Amino acid sequence: MTRVSLFSSPLLLGFDHVERMIERVGKAGSEGYPPYNIEQIGEHGLRITLALAGFSADDLSISVEDNQLVIRGKQTDDKDRVYLHRGIAARQFQRSFVLADGIEVLGAELSNGLLHVDLRRVKPEPQIRNIAIKTTDGGRSDTLGVGGKSGDGA
Repeated sequence: MTRVSLFSSPLLLGFDHVERMIERVGKAGSEGYPPYNIEQIGEHGLRITLALAGFSADDLSISVEDNQLVIRGKQTDDKDRVYLHRGIAARQFQRSFVLADGIEVLGAELSNGLLHVDLRRVKPEPQIRNIAIKTTDGGRSDTLGVGGKSGDGA
């Protein structure tokens, strides 16, 4: 069975990265551990807080991969301990958050079993780019560039 893409229309050129991000969000939404909050701090600040009781900073890694914030954790068992009852499992996890364009990660802090990851929304500078128009008239080729200047393209 062939999968039809939402972005397969010829009018939506270059949106394949958007489709991949939507797929990643769908996959990440099905995970339940660890629980997290996302809060707005100030006008341009965001904070992601994950509940990570029992994890140390050495058990965690945070990276940004293709506009995706990835937080991984892996606890190791202490082989010297003998448990009479084991209700707290040493577990590993990976939690991903898709970052919009203009979001940068400022830093992270682990305190009282909560991992805080601070983000900032940077307002992008508007980008305006003029595109040169090439014309061919009777064997002569002109290039119209910025400012309306024309020159011989030969």
